[in-house]
Order: sequence, then C-alpha cells, then structure tokens
Amino acid sequence: MSLCLIRVSAMSPKDLLLALVVIVVWGLNFVVIMVGLHEVPPMLLGALRFLLAALPAVFFIKRPQVPLRWLLAYGLTISLGQFAFLFSAMKVGMPAGLASLVLQSQAFFTLFFAALFLGERLRASNLFGLFIAAGGLLLIGAQSGQGMTLAGFVLTICAASMWALGNIVTRKVGKVNLVGLVVWGSLVPPLPFLALSWWLEGPVAIEVALQELGLDALLVLVYLAFGATILGYSLWSRLLSRYPASQVAPFSLLVPVVGLSSSALLLDERLGPLQMAGAVLVMLGLLVNIGGGRLFDRLRPAAVRQQS
Repeated sequence: MSLCLIRVSAMSPKDLLLALVVIVVWGLNFVVIMVGLHEVPPMLLGALRFLLAALPAVFFIKRPQVPLRWLLAYGLTISLGQFAFLFSAMKVGMPAGLASLVLQSQAFFTLFFAALFLGERLRASNLFGLFIAAGGLLLIGAQSGQGMTLAGFVLTICAASMWALGNIVTRKVGKVNLVGLVVWGSLVPPLPFLALSWWLEGPVAIEVALQELGLDALLVLVYLAFGATILGYSLWSRLLSRYPASQVAPFSLLVPVVGLSSSALLLDERLGPLQMAGAVLVMLGLLVNIGGGRLFDRLRPAAVRQQS
C-alpha cells in the first residue's frame, strides 16, 4: 500500500510511546558506542554487532524477497559503510553527541542521491534547508581541535553519505519487510568488518579484545544488536506502515536532542560556542527540510493572489 493510501490520523498514545522509545534507544546509541569503543576496536565492534544482529534472528525472520545484489548493496552501505566510518570517527575524536547530530546530514545526502540516481526533483524547501544545515556543519567543523578532531568530523560526514546510499538502495527494493531487510542485511558486514579489523587493527588486538571481553562490552553488543538495530527498526517500520512518512519523520529530529543531552550527562561532553550555534543551524535546516515544503505550498498561493 502506498503512503498516499495511508489514512492521515492522529497518532495513538501507544504508537506515540513507541516512537519515543525509538528516539531514546537511537539517541542513547551513541553513548553506548563510545563505551564499547573503550573495550573493543572499531572494526571488531562492527563485526560482533552485526553478527549478533543476524544470528540467530535469520532462523526466525523470513528473507525479504529482494535480489541478492540489492541485499548485498544494503548491507555494504547502510551497515558496513556507515558504521565502519562512524565507529572510526568516534574512535579518533568525534564526540558522541556531535556524532548523533552530524550523522543526520544523511537527509541531505539522500536528497542529492535520489536526484542523481532516481531522478527525483529537489524542492526549494530542500535546498533552503540544506543551505542552513551546511552553514551549521561549517561552524561545527571550524571548531575542530576543541573537543572534536577534524578527522572525526570528516569520517562522520562519510558515514552519513553511506547511510544515504543505503536509503537509495531501500527505495530501489521497494516495499519489503524492513525488519527482514535489516536482519538479513546484517549477514553481509561481519566478514568485511573482520577483514578490516585484521588489516587495520591486527590479529593481536583482535585476540586480546576477545579474550578480555567483559560484561560492559557484552551489554554494549546486546544493546547495539537487539536494541538499536532489531528493536529500533522494527518499531520504526511499524510506525511507517501505519502513518504517512511526513507524520513519522519529524520524530527523527529528537534523536540528536537525546544524543547531545545524554552525552553531556553521561560522558560530560560540552559544546563550544561555534559548535552550539552550528547544532542549532543543523536542527533548523533539518526542520525546514521536513516541514518546509508544506509552508512553501501555503505561501505560494498567497503570493500569487497578491500579484494578481
């Protein structure tokens, strides 16, 4: 059923609560990743996360009816590419809170990739939101060295672009069970992650990390695999199946709010003045991107009437 056939209605209290659960789970995800990176090297953490997300779930969740090439493309972009860059970024100095914010630039990469690969048209509100958010990202990047490294910032931007490519793959496969796509797509990253870990981190680091895998690391892996991956995507897909995307998408703006506040509370991260101003601009740009189209549509008839 296409989105245009979904009845527009007020979100029920139960679904509103589920939406807030997803926001909290995804927002806290960045603090959890930072804790995990203190215990496990980035590439090995990625391998273990997706191995746990795939097994044993693949034995209970039906494989989505998509060609193998698209399943591989999904796993290599939104899973391997996104989190290889993100975990590396946070390991080399990207704060958890800022990572949760900068990663949302995927919304604008998605717009450009959709225009490039799918022929979708960019609206004036999209370009205006991009302009505002880009200014915010420039302010954040300009204050590298004060609680954030430039390498971490650039790697997070790369992670956002890989997430966006994964979104394009999702568009190409059409309407499928998103949970099945996530679970079966999770079979793709573990071996490439292990190869990257062997190459970049070395067999000694892998052996030491596995031998010293403690309770904290195990809890991190459970959270990342079952909380952020399976539970988060399951609830999100439920909401998208019941309500229009325009009604669900604004909740994603709360993810960096939770990410920034939880990292300040739990990790004692603090934003510099330029980073704070940049964060406000990025959030404003995302808000314009999501809701600006309706505002532009309302203003256009008024402008036409004035001209006549």
